[in-house]
Amino acid sequence: MEICAQHFSMEIINRIRATVNVDPAISRRALSRQVCQWLNWRGANGKLKDMSCRKALLELERREVISLPVIDKAYAFNREPAKITATLPEIKEVDCPLKEVGNVDLVPVPSRYSKASHTWNDMMNTYHYLGAGPLCGAQIRYLISSQVYGWLGAISFSSATWRLAARDQWIGWSEAARRLNLQRVVCNSRFLILPTVRVANLASHVLSVSAACVGDDWRKRYGYVPVLLETFVDPKLFRGTCYRGANWMYIGRTAGRREPYPNGKVSGGKKEIYLYPLCRDWQTILCTEPVIALGSKPRLENPQDWAEEEFGAVNVYDERLKKRLFTMANDFYAQPGVLVPQACNGSQAKTKGAYRFLGNKQVNMKTLLKAHVEATIERVKTHHVVLAVQDTTTLNYTAHPGTDGLGPINNKHDNAVGLVLHDTMAFTVEGTPLGLLHVQCWARDPQQAGKRKYRHSLPIEEKESFKWLRSYRGVADVQALCPKTMLVSIGDREADIYELFYEAQQDPSGPKLLVRAGQARSRKVEQVYLWDKLSSEPVAGFQEIYVPRKGLRQARTAKLALRFAEVMLSPPKTKQLPPVTLWAVYACEVDYSVDVSSPLKWMLLTTVNVLSFKQAVERLQWYTRRWGIEVYHRTLKSGCRIEDRRLRNTASLETCLAIDLVVAWRIYWLTKQGRETPCVPCDVFLKEDEWKALCAYVKKEPPPDKPPPLREAVRMIASLGGFLGRKGDSEPGTTTMWRGLQRLQDIAIGFAISKSLPNVRASP
Repeated sequence: MEICAQHFSMEIINRIRATVNVDPAISRRALSRQVCQWLNWRGANGKLKDMSCRKALLELERREVISLPVIDKAYAFNREPAKITATLPEIKEVDCPLKEVGNVDLVPVPSRYSKASHTWNDMMNTYHYLGAGPLCGAQIRYLISSQVYGWLGAISFSSATWRLAARDQWIGWSEAARRLNLQRVVCNSRFLILPTVRVANLASHVLSVSAACVGDDWRKRYGYVPVLLETFVDPKLFRGTCYRGANWMYIGRTAGRREPYPNGKVSGGKKEIYLYPLCRDWQTILCTEPVIALGSKPRLENPQDWAEEEFGAVNVYDERLKKRLFTMANDFYAQPGVLVPQACNGSQAKTKGAYRFLGNKQVNMKTLLKAHVEATIERVKTHHVVLAVQDTTTLNYTAHPGTDGLGPINNKHDNAVGLVLHDTMAFTVEGTPLGLLHVQCWARDPQQAGKRKYRHSLPIEEKESFKWLRSYRGVADVQALCPKTMLVSIGDREADIYELFYEAQQDPSGPKLLVRAGQARSRKVEQVYLWDKLSSEPVAGFQEIYVPRKGLRQARTAKLALRFAEVMLSPPKTKQLPPVTLWAVYACEVDYSVDVSSPLKWMLLTTVNVLSFKQAVERLQWYTRRWGIEVYHRTLKSGCRIEDRRLRNTASLETCLAIDLVVAWRIYWLTKQGRETPCVPCDVFLKEDEWKALCAYVKKEPPPDKPPPLREAVRMIASLGGFLGRKGDSEPGTTTMWRGLQRLQDIAIGFAISKSLPNVRASP
């Protein structure tokens, strides 16, 4: 679990428990320092963050994860500060212009045990309406000194407020950026000019002097430089004139909550917020998001179900959001294709919570899918070769004009609007989907329509076709985490982009590439057209492949003549790039019937060596797995019915789409698992009530004590969706599976209710 931006694994938690059991008298300070050393939890200055760790330990105890040693004495920071005035220096009357005061210096307070610290505390306790504190977190205190009149007052800076709506909105913070950079905001928590000092403009002058020196002093003490100052002014007591005079900016008011805080204190009402940037690029620094590399975030230990396994590593900072995500994923999977209220079983509370989740700024498609990608990586690592198939599809939301942010998805003569989805799915060489590796989703800009005619003069980065390179780079990130697995990025004719071939050859340890060449590209090798070059090669052999039905095209088994050769591909005239060396496999359909209007002619270009007919057949079979992503897209649209989602804007739509993407993969994967691991007990994938209700409903008899094999369970689910299971039928597909899953949910609910009801005999 993650607390105070630190991950506490079960290993660390068990070590904490063991330490407390062995030494029950250990102090909490000693325990926190020990935990910091285990986690190497240090601040920017290299010191152990034992106070942050102590706070995390208290949270673990509150969650009943650990039991901390009992505090048997009161520490100084737990007692009310005593108002001691014995060290208060002589206060002089000062009433003169600012120039007669002389140099105004800020004298840092070195430690809480110093004489300067007592002086600072006494001044604040005597003259400041809030007293001396305690101040929160990191802090620096100053005494304000004049070379002519001595002490003029005191000022302090401490850690910023954890959450502040007006400030956070003004900065433009995301939740991740706020948590990463909050320490770079420092609060002017106390400011006092002694009541005996009446010098015009002195307060504004002190604020300017302090702003000039606090950054360097903060760096020396804590190892990093703040970039923004904040403070609060009570409008009932002050007008904030000195802050305005020192160019501090008023940006709004605090919420002024009415209910008490957890520590029992009550807010004094709404206060005015003033901010002061310490450098020009403060906003760029504060809005920098943390870079969380794939595989760097620990996954959820001991997941309870598939939703926790796929989304357990999601990087959100509110545990309630995680629980809502797990609930929604299970609900969407139980009833794929239904609208959100129906997926929530008509519960008003669950429906409202689901829509709030989809509109929450802490969650988005990238955040949700990153957790699933990390789960996919773990499955990829168990295979020697994995095919990363990428493809594009469009999502049509023309029927929902109330959604903001949609763009055109067809030509300029068509008014259809929606989103463009380009995803990369990992498949085994047998065709089992392992999960998504990379997803891009965007709405086209209507103002960019018509730029196709300028495509030859535009760099690849400004073209929509750059999506293929982005996905390839996403696969390269996965390849770096799976050094024992060979990933092969596969694309259709649209991926026939020279820059993609060039990039694939730059890193020998990166993913391989397999692309079907487009004949219209007129690729040349050694001043000869690629198609002419391969046609002149001898036939290496023949291979039969199954061609599935698509549109009006009937399914058939095609016989292909295979040729292959190593080629040096020349760049187009408009590309200032060197030639690339590839292997080409040319598959041409022969002995086809007169009913076949378009015989197959595939030219495959790959960076994987093809040295024999057997390897040429293997590359051909790899490419046929590309059809799997079309099945996945059909499952996504027809099964999950993502085009029927009705949400206010594209941000909410993409968040919902992220869940649907994983649900569609899960349905497809379960269908394949029924074929590849038919003997595995079905309780690995189905809950007890689900498989028992399934058996009782389909077989019309009491459920068995042991779960049936997975293949049998899959066929029973598919039968609920219309699968007949006749002798000549193949295994069920995704269409009957998603239909069956919808019915299974209602059957399982009815089964659970029947178990909870008492046995009632009908009266005669």
